[in-house]
Amino acid sequence: MAESTTLQRKDAAAAPPRAEDGFVVFRWFGAAPPPTLSLPEQIAARLGDRIVTGRIAPGARIIEQEVADEFQASRGPVREALRILEREGLAQIHPRRGARASLLSRQDVFDLFEIRAHLYEAVAHRLAANPSARTVALIEEGVRTLRRHADLPDDGSLYAMTVFHLSLDCARAAGNPRLADMITSLSLQTYRYSRLGLSTRVRRRQSVTLWQKTLDAVRRGDVATATEIARRRILESRTEALRLLGSDGAGAD
Repeated sequence: MAESTTLQRKDAAAAPPRAEDGFVVFRWFGAAPPPTLSLPEQIAARLGDRIVTGRIAPGARIIEQEVADEFQASRGPVREALRILEREGLAQIHPRRGARASLLSRQDVFDLFEIRAHLYEAVAHRLAANPSARTVALIEEGVRTLRRHADLPDDGSLYAMTVFHLSLDCARAAGNPRLADMITSLSLQTYRYSRLGLSTRVRRRQSVTLWQKTLDAVRRGDVATATEIARRRILESRTEALRLLGSDGAGAD
């Protein structure tokens, strides 16, 4: 654990946390992560955040020795970190060729968002069928934050981060742990595409309108509207991501 604590301090000093950091840890543990992570987990979390936010480009090589030097670790924990990222769908490890950040592809967008739409229909159904004050308050706070971020003159990073957190919180609030686990397992893979689909102000405004409609439907227990809006919100994001990826995407896996 001493090695783990040292890494945490060194990495924090080298790269101060940004607004869009913490995706991997939130995916693993929600809003209450453990006070310390293992050394491979810490390395995987930092590299994974860089991949999902584009600081490590799709298809870019991840060189073991460079990572080991940066984090002042041996190559063993780095290899384990890369295996964690491979399980998360964020990296691909090729024998004798090393590791690369996984590529973005149109087929991934189509397939992942089709699955995501069905899963979130189930979440919306459960939330609206049994609306609670806690769930309504959760979505209300999320919508307020989304409104603050929708028109920021940026690439949508803060907005997309808020959607990421709110979506997982809603999945976890739906009361079906297996459903939440399935959604959570796909969250890092889909985030890169979701962020792309929310990169314009026009799309963010459309998105916050749909989130407000979701909130209204949950408040009144309107299951049909809540499920329809959940599907529409995700498929509109898919359509925009596909448009921005272009005819060939950023590469084929």
